[in-house]
Amino acid sequence: MAKAAADGHDVVLVVATGGEEGEYPEGILADGESLGERRLQETLASAEVLGVKAVEWLGYRDSGMVDTPTTKNPECFWQADVEEAATKLAGILRAHDCDVLTIYDSNGNYGHPDHVQVHRVGARAAELYGKADVFEATMNRDYIQRNIKAMREAATSADAPVPDDAPPEDFEIGVPESEITTAVDVSEYIDRKRASMRAHASQISEQSFFLLMPDEVFTGAFGTEWFIHHGVEPRSPDDWERSII
Repeated sequence: MAKAAADGHDVVLVVATGGEEGEYPEGILADGESLGERRLQETLASAEVLGVKAVEWLGYRDSGMVDTPTTKNPECFWQADVEEAATKLAGILRAHDCDVLTIYDSNGNYGHPDHVQVHRVGARAAELYGKADVFEATMNRDYIQRNIKAMREAATSADAPVPDDAPPEDFEIGVPESEITTAVDVSEYIDRKRASMRAHASQISEQSFFLLMPDEVFTGAFGTEWFIHHGVEPRSPDDWERSII
């Protein structure tokens, strides 16, 4: 988003839920403040860091994690009628005359119900709107597995942040490299990416693995963003697209 904004494009962030069911550090909320209220303000602050022109809200409740009672709430995004939600999103795309739409991959990167629903609703909204290239934001599973292995081999002290001790091959977020079409270098904007994450303090604390990473490790992990471009055949890394706009 920061790269697109810096390149002169109008960036619109559409938020599906209020994040009401998330975990948060004790004492972070002000007296009388709800988690949804805090996360709305954090989202706006993060969007400002990234240069987002407009933030739009679909207005659904956070569904919580898979197989939890909150996914049964009729007001949550997971229970939303896809056609109805897609019609709302198509209206936003139309109002802003969007030519690119990014959504999650079909597993929502790691299976979160609301992320999966973003994929479903976004794909249908693109059909209804009919004027936007669709890119599924994903993660390069093979790259992550290689990095986890390298980080564990390089760690020499208890202070070095490393992922948990699950085998790298069990780390199954994102998709294999063979399914990716597009890789975008955003390393020039890595400071803004980290600042935007820091703005979400109720979700990403200063003690989180993400913010404790040394700068070079953070850049290695998050300096490239990967996508699946609808209508484009997957290709080898040497032949990936290098931009989404």
